[in-house]
Amino acid sequence: MKLHVETFTFNQFQENTFVVHDDNKQCVIIDPGCYERSEQQMLQGFISDNNLKPLALLNTHAHIDHILGNAFVQRTYDLDHYLHIDDLVTMRAVESYAHVYGFSGYEISPEPTHIMQANDTLNFGGISFDVFCTPGHAPGHVVFYNEENQFVVNGDVLFNGSFGRVDLPGGDLEILKKSIHETLFQLPEETIVYCGHGASTTIGKEKRSNYILNF
Repeated sequence: MKLHVETFTFNQFQENTFVVHDDNKQCVIIDPGCYERSEQQMLQGFISDNNLKPLALLNTHAHIDHILGNAFVQRTYDLDHYLHIDDLVTMRAVESYAHVYGFSGYEISPEPTHIMQANDTLNFGGISFDVFCTPGHAPGHVVFYNEENQFVVNGDVLFNGSFGRVDLPGGDLEILKKSIHETLFQLPEETIVYCGHGASTTIGKEKRSNYILNF
């Protein structure tokens, strides 16, 4: 089934939130970073204006910028929440430091209702993802790959011309390199990479030019 990917850039970290929807008006919300009321309204407005029915909340990982909107989305749509078990600590830690980054109104993310494992396949109506574990930026980082539509929602592992930082708790450059080379770079070169920050790219472009290759 043809899938459509809508990107929203939210919060002071310029984080990309994704709504993936199918032709049957069903959708999933990935990494909701909406914090300000205007951002929440933008996300909700897109879903309402397009008559979409949200089916699930997915997190690639649980750093603050990717979960700021978890509570809002859960409260608004009462969705199942998917997270890898190795990022539960990451998620629970956000409450302790959110105010340091100016998010004094941070609403604690609900606990996940579904714990993802490596090589899971997720199905939501006409939307399906293969789940690949890609630690290095965060210990429980995963990516969501749809082979039919040739795209991967990859959070903060690989960027357009760059890659995820490794100086946060649980970060590790060697592990991140392994995730990129042994998982992402094994996908077909035409695969579109939707990144957690910045513009999208393709696997082929990054295999040819990303400076992770020089490490």
